[in-house]
Amino acid sequence: MRCPFCGAEDTKVVDSRLYGDGDQVRRRRRCIVCSERFTTYEKPELELPRVIKRDGSRVPFDGRKLRSGLMRAVEKRPVSADEVEAVIARISRRLQATGASEVQSRDVGEFLMDELRGLDQVAYVRFASVYRKFEDVEAFREEIERLERQPSPEVKRAQLDLLSALESK
Repeated sequence: MRCPFCGAEDTKVVDSRLYGDGDQVRRRRRCIVCSERFTTYEKPELELPRVIKRDGSRVPFDGRKLRSGLMRAVEKRPVSADEVEAVIARISRRLQATGASEVQSRDVGEFLMDELRGLDQVAYVRFASVYRKFEDVEAFREEIERLERQPSPEVKRAQLDLLSALESK
């Protein structure tokens, strides 16, 4: 790994640990030449399915597009960068778990909406309004009423997971 400070090619790994949901490795490195320290992150290069867009064209899955849409939805909301990365990682794992070589773009959008619903309700409505192409205020009202019938993300997080409680016994 090349040092970002002096460009030397000799660096030493000082510390390694799992990062995020355990699907990345965080490494602290020290340059042998200038002794500066820096952090690198490693993650596996996954074979994700191609995305079939609404017009029928097929494109490789692009996590940057997913991140961009997610960042627009959570803009000025109390959502941390770690939470955003965790959402992207879960969606990527979910896509890989399908085992399919291709997936519809609407499925990717629904996966993101599922994540946003549990993360931040305002971000969810923002994304839904664009994704589902709300035409009028009534469409917003229906979506908000649907959200109100479900427990809030805070309530869901505070609830005990009965299945994990049973498994631990």
